[in-house]
Amino acid sequence: MRRLLPALGALLAVLSASPGAQAQHRARPRSAQSTLQASLSQDMGSIGGASSALVVDLTTGQTLFSDQADTGRLPASVEKIYTTSTALLRFGPSSTLTTSVLEGKGWLGKQGIWHGTLYIRGGGDPTFGSAGFIQYMYGGDGTSIQSLAAGVRRFGIHGVLGRVLGDQSYFDSLRGTSESGFQFDPYMEGALSALAFDRGLSGSSYIAHPAVYAAQQLISALPAAGVKVSAQAGSGVTPQGAQPVAAVQSPPISRLIAMTNAPSDNFFAEMLLKGLGARFGAGGSTASGAGVVIGLLSRRFGIHPKLVDGSGLSYADSTSPSQVVTVLTKLRSTTPSGTRWRWAARLERCRMR
Repeated sequence: MRRLLPALGALLAVLSASPGAQAQHRARPRSAQSTLQASLSQDMGSIGGASSALVVDLTTGQTLFSDQADTGRLPASVEKIYTTSTALLRFGPSSTLTTSVLEGKGWLGKQGIWHGTLYIRGGGDPTFGSAGFIQYMYGGDGTSIQSLAAGVRRFGIHGVLGRVLGDQSYFDSLRGTSESGFQFDPYMEGALSALAFDRGLSGSSYIAHPAVYAAQQLISALPAAGVKVSAQAGSGVTPQGAQPVAAVQSPPISRLIAMTNAPSDNFFAEMLLKGLGARFGAGGSTASGAGVVIGLLSRRFGIHPKLVDGSGLSYADSTSPSQVVTVLTKLRSTTPSGTRWRWAARLERCRMR
């Protein structure tokens, strides 16, 4: 992913070892600590002056190395720590994101034929797409259009005559973040939409009308599920009071966090950020989501980084090693979610610009 440029600086956070490490811990030999400090000083010197670092032993709380640890830097993908920890604490580890099909105007006639409009409404699930794409990209861990089509059939609909409309209104219509002028950004490796199908991409190009495209994909998937279709695809907003037909759930938030942090997935991070804004902020926008993250970091951890996105792509982001380590240490030690987040994140050494 972009921004992982080790020559520009580094953040190092040392996490504790096994659960029994506290009892087994012995004082670190002075010579070993001096060797560590000398080695890191040499590394920092070779990186250059625009770098900061902090190394902490979380078993003892001892600072083992510090170099301008309170200086704000461009966080790059380390910023995902803030996005995903907020997602875990606000959503909860077992929460999921829902993609659903709902009835619009129409009626269910003889032989289970639906006459009228169906809506496919997105809930910001970054894994939503075709079964083949999910298998290729995520090893099968995601939410498929085939499962949603099967749910329509289980509801009792055997055929559709009318329209299938995609509803992406849970998020705003901006495909990127401020770094790209909110336009599609190839470095994000996806196009943001509450109803993004296959990451909102078709090959290397982004899908200009993701809601319509998702509706088309549902129309294409229904026959294999046993539902005959003669319908046109379009986009619209699901009317209030629309009755549910079928719904599929994303992997749990704890799993989405692992899928975000371990590969440093910019698209997942920005989708989670908009989801935070939609659920807990003023709406499904990047700015709203960033506000939710900043608010939690201030209230929960007492830190005040500058964040304008969720992935760290923006050059306007700024945070310090001490702020990042504060989140890592406090999350781990003060909440039962800390252990789950630590293992989900798999970030024991994090690079930072």
